[in-house]
Amino acid sequence: MEGTRDREPTAGCAPGSLPPVSRCRAREILNRVGDKWSVYVIGCLGEGTRRFSELRRGIDGITPRMLTVTLRGLERDGIVRRTMYPVIPPRVEYELTPMGKTLQETIGQLINWADSHLAEIEAARADYDVRNAPLRDHEHG
Repeated sequence: MEGTRDREPTAGCAPGSLPPVSRCRAREILNRVGDKWSVYVIGCLGEGTRRFSELRRGIDGITPRMLTVTLRGLERDGIVRRTMYPVIPPRVEYELTPMGKTLQETIGQLINWADSHLAEIEAARADYDVRNAPLRDHEHG
């Protein structure tokens, strides 16, 4: 169909609010920083410089592989700085860059929002589950 190829999807944006290239780039960045493991890593590093093992202990459920992948992505995007010290055994530390610190402020607000609305969210979930239990029972019956 003529005129429809190479069209950017606009889900989540008001038509014309951002040029297509900006939407694509912003989505890529938001996917990285909005990833649950990135949020936890940035939150943990917001408390100060950490070694890999300290991050792993501080982030419940993250595997070493996922922590490595997350740290590399955040480092590539300029959010995390990795410093390797030439000692035996090698010591590696991670910290937020100045740009990462500004992101940590935003993520801190998101975490505070979640904490302050936890009771409301749990009540909404319970209400939803009660209202939709007959639907689930019928679907599986």
